[in-house]
Amino acid sequence: MSEINYPIKGSCQCGQVTYQLLAPPLMIAACHCRQCQKLSTSAFSITAVVNVTDIEFSGEMSSWSRLADNGNTNGAKFCPGCGNRIYHFNPSYPDKIKLKPSTLEDSRVIQPSMHIWTSEKQAWFKLPKDLPSYEKQPF
Repeated sequence: MSEINYPIKGSCQCGQVTYQLLAPPLMIAACHCRQCQKLSTSAFSITAVVNVTDIEFSGEMSSWSRLADNGNTNGAKFCPGCGNRIYHFNPSYPDKIKLKPSTLEDSRVIQPSMHIWTSEKQAWFKLPKDLPSYEKQPF
């Protein structure tokens, strides 16, 4: 695989929200919880944890939040035009966001380093043996 060059541009489906990822993610997780299955309309959702200083956004975003099982607030930012989810955040940790990296133009960065909430994964999905997996939220 060729080298990934930063910054990497990203956007929602309609292009109303754009951004630049300036540095590699700190980690990438495949989350198998039921909420992420609903979000992705698939077996799991991919999340890239990034420092807020490593990303620049343009365009208006709408917000939504829910209370997670562990009591944390799980906030979300999304495009009000097409509804595309851009990132999640926990207000208790304002220096990090959880980017939805499928919105990147160069998606080669999407290589999960772990699988989480495997206790809720789809039965047909086989976890890779070479990556750590956690039944719940490890952090």
